[in-house]
This record gives sequence, C-alpha cells and structure tokens, in this order.
Amino acid sequence: MEPDFTALDSYLDETDIDGYLIDAASDDSDQYYLSGFNAPDPYLTLYTGEVHLFFFRSLEYGRAKKEARAATVERGSDFEYESLLNEYEPREARARVMEAFFDEHGVESVATPPRFPLATADQLRERGIEVTADENSTVTEVRAVKADEEVEYIREAQRANETAMARVEQLIDTADVDSEGRLVSDGEVLTSERVKEELELTLLRHGCGLDEAIVACGSDAADPHDRGSGPLRAGESIIVDIFPWNKRTKYYADMTRTFCYGEPADETIREWYDLTLEAKEAAMAAVEPGVTGAEVHEIVCDIYEDAGEPTLRSDPTTETGFIHSTGHGLGLDIHEKPSVSPSGGELQPGHVVTIEPGLYDPEVGGVRIEDFVVVTEDGYENLADYEERLVLGE
Repeated sequence: MEPDFTALDSYLDETDIDGYLIDAASDDSDQYYLSGFNAPDPYLTLYTGEVHLFFFRSLEYGRAKKEARAATVERGSDFEYESLLNEYEPREARARVMEAFFDEHGVESVATPPRFPLATADQLRERGIEVTADENSTVTEVRAVKADEEVEYIREAQRANETAMARVEQLIDTADVDSEGRLVSDGEVLTSERVKEELELTLLRHGCGLDEAIVACGSDAADPHDRGSGPLRAGESIIVDIFPWNKRTKYYADMTRTFCYGEPADETIREWYDLTLEAKEAAMAAVEPGVTGAEVHEIVCDIYEDAGEPTLRSDPTTETGFIHSTGHGLGLDIHEKPSVSPSGGELQPGHVVTIEPGLYDPEVGGVRIEDFVVVTEDGYENLADYEERLVLGE
C-alpha cells in the first residue's frame, strides 16, 4: 500500500519546515504508517517528500532494506557512530549522528508529533536543528482516511471478530442455570474470565490478537469500561465488547452486543435495548460525507432524551443514562480520529467510525450495541455483519 501523503506535503510547505520526524517503535501507529516498517525498538523516520529511515544499530538494517517503504535506509555506522562513541559521551555521539543524518538530506528544521521524546528534541536543538511540535497531528489526520486496501484489512479483522462473537453467543445460549441463577456450561460456572479465554483462543485461530475485551454482567455492565468479572447470571444484561487486531495487518475491528439469558428480570433492559437499537440505526442512517460527528451524536442524544433518558448533553453531571460519546475512529488504533462526539468534525469518504450508543444504571445494568461503518461517496457501508439478538437460552 502506498499512502497518500499530499496533506503532509502541504503541511510542510505551508509551515516552511524541511521534514517530519518520528522517533518511536512501530507500536506507535503514526510511525508504522509513515515508515511502512514493523520493528519493536525505536528508530527514526524522516519524511521530506519521501521516507528516510535511520537505525542507530544495525540489527534491523537488513530487514528494513528489504521490507520498508523507504527511499533510503541508513544506520549509525554510515555516520561513524562507533567512532563518535569512543570520543564523546553517548548523548553527544547520538546528537552528532542525527545532525549528520539530517545534513545528508538537507534538513535544518523538522516537525514532530505532539508527543515526541524530549531528549531527542533537546539534542537536535543543541545541534542547531529547529524542532516544532505539530499540534494538529498531521500524520494521524492522514491515516484517518482509509484506502480501499485498509478497509479490507479492517473487514478481515471483523470477520474474525464475528466468529468470536458467535462463540460467546453459543456459550451463553446453550448454558444451564444453577440454583443461584448462575449460568453453567459443561458442568462449570460460566464466568466473564472463561468467556474471554474462549474469545482469545477463537481469535488466535483466525490470526488476530486480543489485548482485552469486555464481558460484563449486571451491575458491572453499568460501567462502560468495566471489563467484567465473575459469574454470568440469568435475567441480567451481559455486554460483550470485542476489539481484536489482525496480527498480519495490525488493523482493528470493534463490535458490541448485549445479551440476556432468558427474559430480563427488569423489563427496563428490554426497553433500553429497543431504544438503543433505534438510536444506532438512526445514527448510521445519518452518516454521509459532509455530516459532522457532532451531528450524528446529536441524533442519538435526541432519541434518548425524547424517551426521558438522561444524557451528558442534557445533564453534564449525570452518572446514568447515555454517558459516553457515540463513536470513534478505527484503524491502526482502536481509538483514533475522527470522533463521533460533541466535538466531532466533518466526516469524509474513507473515514471508519464506530456507532455505539448505550444506556447504563447500576440499579438496572447496561445496554450497548455497536457496529462500525466506512463513509462512502454517497453514504456509508456497515462493516459489521452480525445480528442483534437480546434474549438467548430459549
């Protein structure tokens, strides 16, 4: 894949800055996207209209020469790093090597992401290189607009995600209930931890990793970010939020469903579920180029407030009701630009965003339903293909 860095070129031209610099390992998504190279230790990527990689040591040099999307790949020994280490303290030697690397490419000023190693910035400034923080995170903005190939990477991760969700649904659907109202599967109490273990195994078999997931039941489900623990119980809402990443492409998927074994003990759960499904569908229907994330979020708030449910818009201090934003961007990070929130900007073709309304109250539990869409030239495409079904075990 060859990213379109036109916006980054424009930023450098408009600010009269020679290059864009990232100093990070490839688990920094801007670094991975700009360099096109996957390495576990920090390295320098300098963009000047083309990509230049620099490694202080030679460990990754050979692989980078073969794999990286870069015009040049260089290492410390190309600039006498070892000799400088014999002559200067490591910090001074490092600064001199970076200065030589920049001289090689005619760079006297660089922009960096807002979060950038202070030590590197200090060393560069001491060697006469101008360093400016890019407050707008231009590379992050660039990668928010997905190429068709990236959308396919996300779709691939989502197919694995749907397989994992089906496994969760099967575990709950086929469970029994013990005398304490706990779900039991294969003679053992079905816990949040056991379900998450099944999730990880299922996703691993489909080439995906899972750092964590949410399987939260009852009062745990009333906290949107509670990962859940302990037994799953009949009659209580169970929020299952799975956000895996594909090990080959590094792109994420994200989907949430709410289940209940048997009819909900509190009829409010059913009411919330139907209302949340209505809110999700209305928000997705509004997605198209030119609409702002804020406008989509307003639609969800309107539906909830018209039904008498509190939102952070109607009451900024509320701890129940709709207490988070409608959605977020999705790609190399699980949360990235753009935002579907009160501050969400204009949506563009290629943006991938989640739509995940929900309602929460510790006295009732929680309900959240989440799909995610790619903005197209004339609307959107839902990348999640999984039914909404509340009641299981019937």
